[in-house]
Amino acid sequence: MVKITVSGHPGSGTSTLVNNLVKSNNWTSLNGGDVFRLEAKNRGMTLADFGELCKSDLQVDKELDDLLKEKMSGDDSIDIVESRLAGWWAYLLNIDCVRLWVDVSDEIRAQRVVDREGGTVTQALEANAKRSAVDAARFSELYNIQPQDPEAYTHVLDAGEMSIDEVLSAVSSILEDFK
Repeated sequence: MVKITVSGHPGSGTSTLVNNLVKSNNWTSLNGGDVFRLEAKNRGMTLADFGELCKSDLQVDKELDDLLKEKMSGDDSIDIVESRLAGWWAYLLNIDCVRLWVDVSDEIRAQRVVDREGGTVTQALEANAKRSAVDAARFSELYNIQPQDPEAYTHVLDAGEMSIDEVLSAVSSILEDFK
């Protein structure tokens, strides 16, 4: 069964957190972005082209979300599921697990993107804002939900000023208390 879903805006540290949880607990994980990348590869498309297809044909996005939900609720489900809507899917599927939203300011997320990918903070702020707006419109049209809406989450962690180790420790405590 799924033990925890991890969601957050790009640059919030969800992937780093999931990697550390996998290592420290010997758990399995599924990343919604990996599902996206695999489907692009299966269709012989670049990520950019597949992203454009998802924007123009919302049914493709819905199919990817259905696949993620299926993997979350199946008998051989994963320990950790990471995606912007994973917490929502667990909430709507009544999966009894920690549903975590990792909250980080726009400025810190932009700096992390710059550190990882280059560019300037201003460029990253603009790109993140554009991506968030496009995603918000898509999620609203498809499901009438917004990823960051706290209704779906058992926990919201303000991780902006925390070190990687502090985030892992805080989430480990949340998991321990949830048992």
